Order: sequence, then structure tokens, then C-alpha cells
Amino acid sequence: MSTDPSPYPRRPIRSYVLRAGRMGSGQVRALKELAPRYSIGYAATCLDPVALFGRQAPVVLEIGFGMGDATAAIAAAHPEIDFIGVEVHEAGVGALLQRIDERGLGNLRLIQHDAVEVVQHMLAPDSLAGIHVYFPDPWHKKRHHKRRLIQPALVALLASRLAPGGTLHCATDWEDYAVQMLEVLSACPALENTAEAYAPRPEMRPLTKFEQRGLKLGHGVWDLLFRRRA
Repeated sequence: MSTDPSPYPRRPIRSYVLRAGRMGSGQVRALKELAPRYSIGYAATCLDPVALFGRQAPVVLEIGFGMGDATAAIAAAHPEIDFIGVEVHEAGVGALLQRIDERGLGNLRLIQHDAVEVVQHMLAPDSLAGIHVYFPDPWHKKRHHKRRLIQPALVALLASRLAPGGTLHCATDWEDYAVQMLEVLSACPALENTAEAYAPRPEMRPLTKFEQRGLKLGHGVWDLLFRRRA
């Protein structure tokens, strides 16, 4: 039985395209040797974070962690928080598994699966302290905007998984996507903006190398930090 407040429609349109990318030997080895320790297989049943991490702690979900640099840095800086990262691309999962092992990050677990299905079926309502969606694919061509991840139905679903007071933090370096995000997030009745519009970059989110290069070239970055209403 679904735990959604309202059924999330089937999505023939995905926000990602799976491509066969090149895998380094270290990533291949990490997927084989480290995934059993640090990855969670998808199942249509709710996770028990206490059983998963062996403790009671706030849980933060990250959707689409890419190669995992920022994810590993955040988890290392906040050992008091447990993190679950969701990514569909195998190379990124392998890369982050390596970082978890190298840095001994016992507070980070990964799921290689579609994020909507993970949120829908594996995360209980009111269970998350935070959700991070950093630099999702902007699908910059207008005809592809329907593929963008941040859409009203998903935002409503994400809000339902946040505990009251929990935060949804999005970031993008595409201004028109930032405008869309602000409109969609502001329209969700379960969420309230913590800023007048866009928020200053929270300390928790580290600057990526890509972002630093862009800022030096004068490119903008927009953070949106919304809170689940009590």
C-alpha cells in the first residue's frame, strides 16, 4: 500500500537519461567490494534509519549527488547527521563509494535507483530532517523543461517526507530554472520560504570546483531554502 498523501502519477517522462559512461577501475572495484557495505537495494518498503545506521539521528536525503564530492564533504563535516544519497548513474555511485571508504563515513548510505520511487516507497512521511537537490539537470531547451526534476507533484511528495521544521534545499546555476524552482516551491502549501526569494548559500553546502570556476567567470548560482510548515 502506498504511503503517499496522494498517488504520485506514473512518470513516462524521466528527469534523467541513463548513458553508458566510462568506469575507472577503482569505481568498478568499489561497486563490487564496497556496495554491499554502504549501498541499499531498492525495495518498495519503508527504510528503518535506526536499523540502517545503528543509532537515532536526524536523516537528510540527497537526490542526484553526481560524483559525490560535495556529499562526502557534507557527511564528513556533520557526523551527527545520517545521510542517504540517491543517484542513478553507476560511475557516480562507484566514485562516492570510494570516498566513503577512504574517509570512513559511517553516516552515509547510497541507493542507486530512481529518486521518485525511492521517496515514494522507501521513506516514511515526516521522517526527514532535510532534503538536498543540488544542481539537477537544467534541461535548458524549452521543449525539455517538462523533464526538469522540480515539478509540483514531486515537491508535494518531498514536503510530505519532511518532518515539521525540516528543510528542502535546492541549488542551480541556471537562472530560468531558479525562477521555476522559486515558483514551484512557493506554491506548495506545506512549505515556507526561509528568505525573501533566493537564500544565501548555507554553510552546509560546500562550493564545488565547477561552481568556483563559474563564479570566477561571473556566472550566478541560486540557492532556495524552504521549510516544512509545522
